[in-house]
Amino acid sequence: MRNPSERPMEARVAAMIRAQAEGRTAMLGARRAAAVLCVCATGVLGMSGTPRQAASTASVGANWSVMTAGIDTDLRGLSVVAPPRGAAGAQVIWASGSGGVVLKSIDGGKNWQRIAVPNGDDLEFRGVRAFSSAAAYVMSSGYGDKSKIYKTTDGGATWKMQFTDTRPTFFLDAIACDGEMRCAALSDPVDGKFVIVRTTDGERWQIAPSAGMPDAQKDEGAFAASNSSLAIFSSAKRGDARSLAFATGGPNGARVFQSPDFGDTWTATDTPLAGGDAAAGIFSLLRLGSGEFVVVGGDYKNPTNAEHTAAISSDGGKKFALASTQPAGFRSSVASTGGAALLTAGPGGADESEDSGDHWKTVELTGMNALASVPVRGGVEIWAAGANGTIERSFRAATPAPSRKPSELK
Repeated sequence: MRNPSERPMEARVAAMIRAQAEGRTAMLGARRAAAVLCVCATGVLGMSGTPRQAASTASVGANWSVMTAGIDTDLRGLSVVAPPRGAAGAQVIWASGSGGVVLKSIDGGKNWQRIAVPNGDDLEFRGVRAFSSAAAYVMSSGYGDKSKIYKTTDGGATWKMQFTDTRPTFFLDAIACDGEMRCAALSDPVDGKFVIVRTTDGERWQIAPSAGMPDAQKDEGAFAASNSSLAIFSSAKRGDARSLAFATGGPNGARVFQSPDFGDTWTATDTPLAGGDAAAGIFSLLRLGSGEFVVVGGDYKNPTNAEHTAAISSDGGKKFALASTQPAGFRSSVASTGGAALLTAGPGGADESEDSGDHWKTVELTGMNALASVPVRGGVEIWAAGANGTIERSFRAATPAPSRKPSELK
């Protein structure tokens, strides 16, 4: 069992993130100052996104605008509701983080509301999943009953605590949903096995059976750094079945677990990502529409180490190989930005890929923990959240360039 001070992105990394955020604020200067959000309990405050320069408008990381900043929180959860078909921009954005912070914008980031969760001021809201301006889940991380799942259906005016667990090693790392009714959440091992809790009606959560879950390795755990260590997607089985996948790390290496039946049975696959320490492993997992997987991470205690920070699978996660060109350091989140294009980011920087994660190159974006993207008219909106309560937005125009497949795995 990990000591709380050893949790990924916890106390020892918080100082590093704050220092990076302070340096980044100084770099942005007046551009950031125009987008500072005052901390108010329920007020709505207006602001305009402030653009900063980038080397190339064709880049995934080009033309970032600071939508809000200045809150004493590390944002970890980010959920963007796709606009109606054909609309030009995202309309609803939810974010969550330390100190019980939950933020919402219903106008594409122009104005933000800070939402209070009852008795949540001391909780670490590491995950949020939203479906509209009214309906959303937030998940807190912490040992035992510090891990909770709340739901609102009235935009945050009221919340219902739907699930918690008093077992001392229970620790929620991520929540994933396939619509408002069907969701799953991942906990670190309890009694030697990872725990999945799930709902199919949006109200009642149950713990999935443990018999089909492989044993956890010694000190193996998942990472509550960006709410992206767990994914839900369509199953290869017929009908309405759903698959789950989650990623881990620890002293004995990093693994990907998969379930074709929403958590009843599982397989575990070794990956070549950084391991050997409780702070190292896979921090974010992304399944592409073609069935390929991309995983990113590294060692948060050694954030500039660019070895073993990304791996890919072209066979549905049966086998993973290191990306041909690695991201430039530890990364905590990865997101699709259209076609074969991807973006990965972490406290120390960001990288983009144009070939489904096989080759990466650095872009201008630092101090970020979580990424999200949604298709909009003409391209893809990309959102990033991180230290100092910062949320940024970028746009990538759609291009007709053919997708490039990852290199064949050996």
